[in-house]
Amino acid sequence: MDIRKVNINEKFKLFDAHWTPKLVGELNGQYVKLAKVKGEFVWHSHANEDEMFLIIKGQIRMEMRDNVEVLGPGEFIIIPRGVEHNPKTVDDQEVWLMLFEPKDTAHTGEVQHEKTVNDQQWI
Repeated sequence: MDIRKVNINEKFKLFDAHWTPKLVGELNGQYVKLAKVKGEFVWHSHANEDEMFLIIKGQIRMEMRDNVEVLGPGEFIIIPRGVEHNPKTVDDQEVWLMLFEPKDTAHTGEVQHEKTVNDQQWI
């Protein structure tokens, strides 16, 4: 068994692409992912998986059809399975976030979009 600490800030230095989650950990059938995001994503949902978004840097608007939550550093939100959502950054700033999702979670659920990443990579 290989047990190592992970420095989140060092991992964020390894990539610049927006909306392309990188895998940094795995536990209990879930991936821990880091992503840099900027601008608007795409409306989507996940029929069978909940998602947790933890904001590391910046602010994000998590839009849902009946609600909007603005999150900043140190705050997180759990989007329940089946809830359609669309993350957007505030003032078009770059946001760093950490995601916790089951390993088989499709990036944009059933929606295929130019921002969909089907082959998420380990860093």
